[in-house]
Amino acid sequence: MAGNKSLVVSILEAKCPRCREGEMFQYSPFNLAKFSKMHDTCPNCHQKYEVEPGFFIGAMYISYAMSVGLLLTIGLVLYHLFDDPELWVYLVTVSTVVVLLLPFMFRYSRVLYLYWFGGVHYQQKDTTLKQ
Repeated sequence: MAGNKSLVVSILEAKCPRCREGEMFQYSPFNLAKFSKMHDTCPNCHQKYEVEPGFFIGAMYISYAMSVGLLLTIGLVLYHLFDDPELWVYLVTVSTVVVLLLPFMFRYSRVLYLYWFGGVHYQQKDTTLKQ
């Protein structure tokens, strides 16, 4: 059943878009020194992740959208639930949350960009036995 993962589960687990089994990143997002290290190819199906030179530069747009959404969400929560605190509270809160979520936003912007714009299509494993 591992070869039949759903699209959402594969994205959340940062798996290869072609086989949905191979890891895209070499290290855990909690390894702050190496969270950005990607495999060049899928360890399972050998799909090349960077489909052209500089491909992941476009992931910055997804990262930017995530950052803006995060900024707006934090701003609205602080404004409505904490009765519009002083400016320094906004700055410290937003800065802290962005720094804490940076490894996840970096990784998922790349994962989403590869899934949406990489031109890589899922190839389901053939589980039937051929004789």
